[in-house]
Amino acid sequence: MSDAAARPFWSNWIPSLRGGKGASGDTITGPLPVRDYVNVNAQPSTVMGFDQALIWVVLALMALGLVMVYSASIALPDSPKFANYATTHFFSRHVFSIVLAICVAAVVTQIPLAVWERWAPWLFVTSLILLILVLIPHVGKGVNGARRWLPLGVMNFQPSELAKLAITLYAADYMVRKMDVKERFFRAVAPMAVAVGVVGLLLLAEPDMGAFMVIAAIAMSILFLGGVNGKMFALITAVLIGAFTLMVTLSPWRRERIFAYLDPWTEKNALGKAYQLTHSLIAFGRGEIFGEGLGSSLEKLHYLPEAHTDFLLAVIGEEFGFVGVGLVILTFFWLIVRLFNIGRQAIALDRVFSGLVAQGVAVWMGGQAFINMGVNLGVLPTKGLTLPLMSYGGSGVMLNCVALAICLRVDIENRQLMRGGRA
Repeated sequence: MSDAAARPFWSNWIPSLRGGKGASGDTITGPLPVRDYVNVNAQPSTVMGFDQALIWVVLALMALGLVMVYSASIALPDSPKFANYATTHFFSRHVFSIVLAICVAAVVTQIPLAVWERWAPWLFVTSLILLILVLIPHVGKGVNGARRWLPLGVMNFQPSELAKLAITLYAADYMVRKMDVKERFFRAVAPMAVAVGVVGLLLLAEPDMGAFMVIAAIAMSILFLGGVNGKMFALITAVLIGAFTLMVTLSPWRRERIFAYLDPWTEKNALGKAYQLTHSLIAFGRGEIFGEGLGSSLEKLHYLPEAHTDFLLAVIGEEFGFVGVGLVILTFFWLIVRLFNIGRQAIALDRVFSGLVAQGVAVWMGGQAFINMGVNLGVLPTKGLTLPLMSYGGSGVMLNCVALAICLRVDIENRQLMRGGRA
């Protein structure tokens, strides 16, 4: 048997990333129209089945999140605000959310990426409609001055979570369609900028600036990975930075929050805008290296607001210390790297849409985790963003699992192609 016949068929695609000759001996010119760098030796150990390590890591994060949500919320019924709640109220609802999310994710893994590519624009339109509905009085539900939820009986649905998935799929589909004009600003970048701008206006009306930051990061990263000209990318970045600066300058309460973040320990800030931040830092300080032990947090006893949602990492830091927080960070790092590898592998197989989706989800998970951790640690100003897969919140957990299930489907189709099948 010749060397060319002995090589698997998918090896034909690898040289096309840098030019050269395929297994058949034909000259392949020009790279794939995607900004990506593939390590041809970084193939999975087996091309059969699916990425079991990815599933176990996701389940481990969700299991730890479940334990910590119970620990952080067990004392909430002692407060008059939650006096009618059972001690297991948030725990049982989080269990329901996780079970529902896993069931939905199992169904999503059966849906080919071609279906998601076909329906991406319609999913984006649906997310826009829901973002409008949530702003209508008596339709959207307001909590603590923000109107971000649609009550569905069994759970409150947050349209901004669907918008993150929708913009990931839509941006990937958009770049595939615009590959031939990606060097032209008004034909390639401007329409996407308008789409993100519309989503941003709706999110800022809720207000939910944190979700807008994540969505803008997803869209920009997919444009960059899709091969948009570097000068245009720099221009977009400058415009976004200017827009965020303008929003902070023109909004008194955002400006006060920034100033409080810069100096949280003054009496005015510690009892006002920086109250959550100071108690979060106290929690980390109490945890030291190995923590106070599971269930031994004091800050969760009505000192640290939203301990089971936005500030779950602070409770982890207090109960498990630097070691626990470090393990959580390393786990997220592994997850993000693995998602990028799945995306690069898809692009190496000339499946650009699938690759951009996987990498977009990696930016989503990594960006949101980075912002949440930064807020908890006092590195970033306070934002209402949960820790992916771990914090309490039904729609957040469900859409995280759906996004990761789509990435698992990308990996499954990659492996099918590499063993000679069809995706």
